[in-house]
Amino acid sequence: MEIPKIISEIPGPKSREILKEAKELLATTTREYSIVIEKAENELIYDVDGNIFIDFAAGIAVANVGHRNPEVIKAIKNQLDFFIHSAPHDFYDIVQYKAAKKLLSIVPINGAKKVFFGNSGTEAVEASLKIARRYTRRPVFVSFIRAFHGRTFGSLSLTASKTVHRKNYFPLLPNTYHFPYAYCYRCPFGKRPEDCNVECLWFLEEALDTFLPPDDVAAIIVEPIQGEGGYIVPPKKFFERLWKIARTYNILLIVDEVQTGFARTGKMFAIEHFGVNPDIMTMAKAIANGLPLGATTYRAELDFPEPGAHSSTFGGNALSLAAMIAVIDYILRNNLAKRAEKLGRKTIKFLKDLQEESKTIGDIRGLGLMIGVEFVRNKETKEYNVKIRDKIVKISLKKGLILLPAGKSAIRIAPPLTIREEFLEKGLEIFAESIKIAEKG
Repeated sequence: MEIPKIISEIPGPKSREILKEAKELLATTTREYSIVIEKAENELIYDVDGNIFIDFAAGIAVANVGHRNPEVIKAIKNQLDFFIHSAPHDFYDIVQYKAAKKLLSIVPINGAKKVFFGNSGTEAVEASLKIARRYTRRPVFVSFIRAFHGRTFGSLSLTASKTVHRKNYFPLLPNTYHFPYAYCYRCPFGKRPEDCNVECLWFLEEALDTFLPPDDVAAIIVEPIQGEGGYIVPPKKFFERLWKIARTYNILLIVDEVQTGFARTGKMFAIEHFGVNPDIMTMAKAIANGLPLGATTYRAELDFPEPGAHSSTFGGNALSLAAMIAVIDYILRNNLAKRAEKLGRKTIKFLKDLQEESKTIGDIRGLGLMIGVEFVRNKETKEYNVKIRDKIVKISLKKGLILLPAGKSAIRIAPPLTIREEFLEKGLEIFAESIKIAEKG
C-alpha cells in the first residue's frame, strides 16, 4: 500500500517556511504539530510538502462522515443558491425548520423538545447553563473531575481536565463543584467495575447531604464518555445511580455529547448506551462535519420564558444547518453507528493483543471508534507515562499517522467513521510500530 506516503522530512521545507511566519501571526493555542495541511479527503490528510497521512483524529472527532464528504459538499453548494445568512434568531427560515425537525427526531430526550442553534460546543454548553438557571432559579452547578466542557468562562468553570485550561483565569463562574467520575482504571477505592457499588458517586451524595443543599443545585453536567479527560468510559451503573440522584432531588441532568455524538460510539449518541434520558443535551463537533455549529436540545418546558433571554447572530447559519441535515441523513442511510461498532471491536481486539506484548500500554477502553490507549511507566503501579505517549505521537506522525493525545498520558483513536478498513489496519500497524520504537528508547 502506497499510502501513507512520506516523501520529505517532517516538517518538510514548505511547512518549515510557512510555520516560521505563521507562528508570528497566529495566536498561541493548542497547535503542536509540525505539518501544514493543504488538503483532506475522507481519512487522508495532505500537507504542503506532498506528504500523505492517515487521520486517526478526524479533526477532533469532527469529520465523522469523512473529510469533504461529497453529500455534505452538495448540500452546502445547493444552499448557496438560496441564502447564506438570514439572522436566524430574528427570523424563521426554511432551513432552520427542516434542521430542527431532523435533529430533534433523533435526540433521546423524552416528550416535547426544542433546540437552540449556536456556533460551537462551548456556546452550546453556555446555553445549557442559562436554560437550567433560568428555569430552576437555582445558582449551583455540579460537574466532574477530568471533565471538559469548553473554554469560555461559564463552560470553563465546569471544565476540570487540565490546570492549564484554568490557570490565571480566576475568578470563574461561582458555585460550581466537581466530583469524581467513574475512572475505573484508577479507582480511588481499589474497586473493579464488576464488583463496585459506584463508590465514586458517594462523594456527591455526601455533599448533597452535608454542605451542598440540593434545592440550590440547578443541574449536573456530565459527558457520557470523558473526551479531553482521557476517553474514559464509565460503567452503566454509574449513570443509573447518577440519574437516580438527579431525580431524587429534582436536579436537571445535562449530557454533553459534543465529542461523543453522531454515531462515534456505535450509537447515534453515547448516552443511549446507558439507558438514561437527559433533560438537556449539548452537541457540536461532528454535527456539521466541520462547519461551525453547536446545538442545545432540551425538554420544551425548559424553554426561555421571553424573547431576548438568549440569542445569537450567526448561530444556526444556513450553510451549517444544510450540512447538518446531510450529515444526519448520511449517517442513518449508511448505518455508520453499526459500522463504528464493528470497526471499534476490531480495533480494540488489535490493541488488546498489542497490550500483551507492550511494557507501557496500561489500559484500553472505548465504545465504537472512540478509543483511548493509556500509557504507564509500570503496569502494576500505573504511573502516568507522558514522555512515551508524546514520543509515540511524534514517531507516528513521521511514519504517516496523525494521532491526538487525551488525558494525562493517553492517545485517542478516533478516525472518520467512513475510514476504509485497509487504512484503519495500516494505521494500527504504524501505531504498533511506533510503540515498539518508543519502548526501545
